[in-house]
Amino acid sequence: MIEVREVLRAWLAGAGLRKVAEQAGVDRKTARRYVEAAQAAGLARAGGAEQVSDELIGQVVDRVRPVRAGGRHGASWAALEERQEQIHGWVEQGLQVEKIRMKLLRLGVEVPYRTLHRFCVERCAFGRGRTTVRVIDGVPGKECQVDFARLGLIYDSAQGRRRAAHVLIFTAVYSRHMFIWLTFSQTLEAVIAGCEAAWRFFGGVFQVLIPDNLSPVIASADAVNPIFTTGWLDYAQHAGFATDPARVRSPKDKPRVERMVEYVRGNFFAGEDFADLADAQVRAEAWCRGTAGLRLHGTTAARPAEVFAEREALCLLPLPDRAYDVPIVKKAKVHKDYHVEIGKTLYSLPGEYNGRHPLARADKLFKRLKAARLYNSVVTEMRRLAHVQLLIIDDFALKGLDQIETADFYELIVERHRKAATVVTSNREPGEWLAMMADPLLAQSAVDRLVSAAHVLIVECQSYRTRQRPTIQPDDDPATRALIGTNRGRSL
Repeated sequence: MIEVREVLRAWLAGAGLRKVAEQAGVDRKTARRYVEAAQAAGLARAGGAEQVSDELIGQVVDRVRPVRAGGRHGASWAALEERQEQIHGWVEQGLQVEKIRMKLLRLGVEVPYRTLHRFCVERCAFGRGRTTVRVIDGVPGKECQVDFARLGLIYDSAQGRRRAAHVLIFTAVYSRHMFIWLTFSQTLEAVIAGCEAAWRFFGGVFQVLIPDNLSPVIASADAVNPIFTTGWLDYAQHAGFATDPARVRSPKDKPRVERMVEYVRGNFFAGEDFADLADAQVRAEAWCRGTAGLRLHGTTAARPAEVFAEREALCLLPLPDRAYDVPIVKKAKVHKDYHVEIGKTLYSLPGEYNGRHPLARADKLFKRLKAARLYNSVVTEMRRLAHVQLLIIDDFALKGLDQIETADFYELIVERHRKAATVVTSNREPGEWLAMMADPLLAQSAVDRLVSAAHVLIVECQSYRTRQRPTIQPDDDPATRALIGTNRGRSL
């Protein structure tokens, strides 16, 4: 009643509908309906404010808000009441209101979002009151918050069973645009694969990444001076971003992505069936571009994908020039038998390394050097490899080396000669390496340096792979035991 009187008083004073709506605190369309109903009841703008009587206001209310047969609710509410038990079950499963609305649309029930939200709160005990303090958005393209969360079970086609799937969520702080990456593991390789996919999705790299305290990223958590893992630092240098991790057990340090965890679980994953992880990832990217990207955000009152395209996309760092080869980086202990284990493979070292913990790195050496040469960073790569305490080149010269690979091998051996430890394993003798390299002169010089300052260890024994092959346990049948005994010792 009070808002109707205020709308009519402002309109009689000569104000436009926009100004009338602002003064009365109502929507402009609501103000128009009040004015049109009053005019139909005989209100004239030329008359005075004395026209606004209680009788006139009663007539306006009757026209604008007619008495409904079912009480104060309309047809949409009645349609929801018919499915109250089903909606209540979805609320108990943790589905968000927008997800429930999507499932109702599939069943042919279309209702306004606000009506559905009121119904879920009043009839299905949805939600609870929370106090939210808004944090400044910052500079476009500056920060991206990252968090890991468990989704649920998805079929793993490689293992033929359902496994627990996790999601790596990237949320742009300024625009709220988001990307999700699904994985079965939380290793450094999985995190980097998610980052690479996110950069392709966004079309660039954010300047600062704000992750949770993930073990592949953070070696030692600290509120002021966290220690990052060597593998993550190497990737951050490759992509060109800085890392500012959140404090331990401080979700408010990354509120943008923390809020998105329940949204992803409820709106994307809950109630859906996926063929496998690949199918889920394809549908996840489509969901990020469509449902999540084009939703009207409750805080910014804008669509994240549109804000990102207009204001943030051009502020990102360029994509890396080359794909990142994820290495194995670890402190490997040299045991009493002079062996060190890297990537489930044993290597022998000189006796002076016994008991030490050298920093070891394993990646595709020549592929990395060739890519660095293409992008004019071979000097940096060579300097980095030259200072590694222990460099292990495994399965060397199994395939032929071209001109570039031969030159890279020569330069690497020259840089490390009598300065750092290098282990080369091969199924060929050093004399056979010469025929596998494109440049005989460089090959001879590199091999001479290696042989002159190295211990040559020739291992003649049964292969580890042969020892680890599965065996058949004999049963009580004498014929079976005789058959197994006859085949024992033959190669497969």
